[in-house]
Amino acid sequence: MIQILFPLVFLEMGLILALVFGTPIRRLLIMGLDRAKQGRSPLVAKTVAGTLCVVFISSLYSVMEIQKRWMETGSLNPTDQVLQAYNLLDASLMGFSLFLGLIIDRLHYYIKELKLLKNSMEEITQEHKTGVTQERSLEPEQGTKLKETDSKPTKQL
Repeated sequence: MIQILFPLVFLEMGLILALVFGTPIRRLLIMGLDRAKQGRSPLVAKTVAGTLCVVFISSLYSVMEIQKRWMETGSLNPTDQVLQAYNLLDASLMGFSLFLGLIIDRLHYYIKELKLLKNSMEEITQEHKTGVTQERSLEPEQGTKLKETDSKPTKQL
């Protein structure tokens, strides 16, 4: 399991670095994550994450059993030491992998949200700029209309 988890953790760290910094690969990663979150992929990802959580809990339970045996006997034999180190490394890598997966998901969400906010802000500034130019072009006409309405007598009750 360790041979799978080490490359997975390094791959996830590389993805996070590529998402955090504005690299040319960022756009491709965003598109890939968008496609990965469509269809049945979220269900598969949740299933894999759930399985990883169960194996993570199992590794932690094994570590706790070995520690309990160590407390009862007072010493730890070499086999238990190797098993404990292996299970601890396995559990740590799984925990890191789950955590980094969560970070990647949140980064993707925030980058998409930021992109939507930037687009809406650009639209608002464009509308504001066109609105200001239209107001400037309409000001002389509006000024004459206001003068005409002021010169007409109004009825008072």
